[in-house]
Amino acid sequence: MNTNRRHFLGLVGAATLLPSYAAHAQTARAKLRVKLNWIKNSQYAGEWLAADQGYFEKEGLDVTFDAGGPNTPQAVVAVAGGSSDIGYSGWFPFLDALTQGNQMVAIAAAEPKSPLGILSLARKPILKPADLLKSKILIQGANQKAAVEATLTLNGLPNDYTAVPAGFSPEPLVAGQGDGYTGFSTNEVVAVEKMGLKLGKDFFFVSFDDLGYRSYGAVLFCTRTFLTNNRPAVVGYVRGLIRGWRKNDEQPEQGARLAVERFGRDYGLDLAQERLMNERHIPLTKANDNRKFLALDLNEMSGPMYAAARATGRKDLPDANSIADLTVVDEAHAKL
Repeated sequence: MNTNRRHFLGLVGAATLLPSYAAHAQTARAKLRVKLNWIKNSQYAGEWLAADQGYFEKEGLDVTFDAGGPNTPQAVVAVAGGSSDIGYSGWFPFLDALTQGNQMVAIAAAEPKSPLGILSLARKPILKPADLLKSKILIQGANQKAAVEATLTLNGLPNDYTAVPAGFSPEPLVAGQGDGYTGFSTNEVVAVEKMGLKLGKDFFFVSFDDLGYRSYGAVLFCTRTFLTNNRPAVVGYVRGLIRGWRKNDEQPEQGARLAVERFGRDYGLDLAQERLMNERHIPLTKANDNRKFLALDLNEMSGPMYAAARATGRKDLPDANSIADLTVVDEAHAKL
């Protein structure tokens, strides 16, 4: 999660018509191709447990996961081009795909809370929007810069801070080269803790969500055509995923271990770090009121999340009612 995986790289043409669920019915299990938006680490512990425990198989599915990450097509590109059936995307790349004419629909909130925020040291804590003023913020890329500036705009504050280009390690912050560092609660916070600093004492983290810049960390989506033609498979995938995340609540160690030893074994992941990342990721899988897993919130989307999008300069956003199907999660939960 260290790189700017939520940066939109552009889209290919309109989505191609994919084989229907009915067409797969002749085989033992329906094949479902899923495009992740990052590498196969513990961020997807619920997915790994669902696969390991046979939850997808129980739904009649044969699920394959295609990793995201550096030098791979973004999920919106893969789904639009037809190489994947379901994808995981950041909120803003998903909106960008829609405004470029792609007929996609959000079916679940894979991360109802975004892990993106700002780390700061005890000498100058950044805990509220006003703390950004006159601060030197270490920033990795355009998306993080937009988050800082949109946060100031949303809170009626001037764009009065200094942006300093930074890499994907929080070491410059610890070395005193800036007052704040944009990073993820699931990655950079863990990295600073491994340096021996204590969260809440030696350093602090505040999410952009808590600063008023509201977004989903990831949405689960597909094309409208695919949902229409393959609804049982889509609902079955979401149902299996819910079971997987419930299992991860009970067995976070196992979710992390599956990432390290099986699904992400080619990445050389560290079990201790993946375990910590998984523990930090669990709260992101639940909405603020602890509603059912994966549920989308239309009021959140059309309200603060659209306000955040407009604060970044995005215009001509589609009607929020037209970009999501809330009934997929409802139907999945109904038969758990």
